[in-house]
Amino acid sequence: MDPCPFVRLIVESLALKLPMPSRPTGAYPTSYYCKLQIKHFPTQTALLPLCSTPNDSSPPESSSSSPGFHFDSAALRRFSASPTTLRLSAYSCRADRTCGISSGKLMGRVDVVLGLHGCDARPNVFQTGWFKLGHDPDKPSPKLHLVVRSEPDPRFVFQFGGEPECSPVVFQIQGNIRQPVFSCKFSADRNSRCRSIPSDFTNNNNRGWIRSFSSEREKPGRERKGWMIMIYDLSGSPVAAASMITPFVPSPGTDRVSRSNPGAWLILRPYGFSVSSWKPWGRLEAWREKGAIDGLGYKFELVTENGPDTRIPIAEATLSVKHGGQFYIDSRVFQDPTLNSWSPVKGFVMGSTVEGVGKVSKPIVQVGIQHVTCMADAAIFVALSAAIDLSMDACQLFSHKLRKELCLADQDSVS
Repeated sequence: MDPCPFVRLIVESLALKLPMPSRPTGAYPTSYYCKLQIKHFPTQTALLPLCSTPNDSSPPESSSSSPGFHFDSAALRRFSASPTTLRLSAYSCRADRTCGISSGKLMGRVDVVLGLHGCDARPNVFQTGWFKLGHDPDKPSPKLHLVVRSEPDPRFVFQFGGEPECSPVVFQIQGNIRQPVFSCKFSADRNSRCRSIPSDFTNNNNRGWIRSFSSEREKPGRERKGWMIMIYDLSGSPVAAASMITPFVPSPGTDRVSRSNPGAWLILRPYGFSVSSWKPWGRLEAWREKGAIDGLGYKFELVTENGPDTRIPIAEATLSVKHGGQFYIDSRVFQDPTLNSWSPVKGFVMGSTVEGVGKVSKPIVQVGIQHVTCMADAAIFVALSAAIDLSMDACQLFSHKLRKELCLADQDSVS
């Protein structure tokens, strides 16, 4: 099982130093931020803390970092042959306003040339230190501190052969090779009163945590419940599952799943040597955001050994309902699925594509190699990917009909 080459571009130690006469005064303080741009990549924004160290040879006493950029094998081939440029643009804005490109005042730019040849095999530093933002050599100008470096970040890549609700095969992708590694089975039993946990889950080893996570009372009226997707290895053994543990219901007087009453999934993996004994690994909540952007809001938490009341938040964001986006876990604290203890982990954990409502979705899942010691480890990330993809459907407005695979003979199904 070979990984695909990836490179992670890290932009860190960001700080701003102002000329002494230009330090902010007045009724409102000034905030500073930096816009980071690479062609064909989404623009990123990072805050710029002020530095008071007089010596430019000293690193800033406080700094910030950007989320970073991720180059897959196609981007590596393209930029290895022809270098690209990272542009950092520093802005100032009054703190009584919302910082943004429309309200910020440009202070200057720094361009960093990126040649990525060989970066998939070794770390590389492209730029480090203080850089003047102004062009006039005789005029005091602000200075921007930065460190731009890259490090190899190989990942396993998987893709669903169809939409998760259609029970597809999941392939591992390695270059032009597509190899089947998992199969999926989706079920939508809306009459289930045990939150879609199948009968072989309800042995003595599982009853305690089932009660803990399924304590919500049955909710009257319209609801989407009972969804579950099982992940099987090539031998037909179940290796992971995503189970809808809390129904998705509209808030009173609306047809929208609200943040105050989200639906939820449990991500499960077999425990011990018995495939009928399962263990909760993570919990995913999802809802429909209401505001300027129509979005799918989500929060993912890891379940600790101490039970459901000691979950650790790992990821929380919003995806566009119209355009979809990327579900990411990129954290410094993460539990390796093969261990029972918590350990610090730097960098990328997993990512998954999510399509907008009405679009055909065949999620692509990337998993950092440090989190996969066997195929069963990868399966829990595949199950999580299916859960976030299915949440896009579960959070559709209740005035809309769902496709028949999602609700079987229920009245919400399409004809």
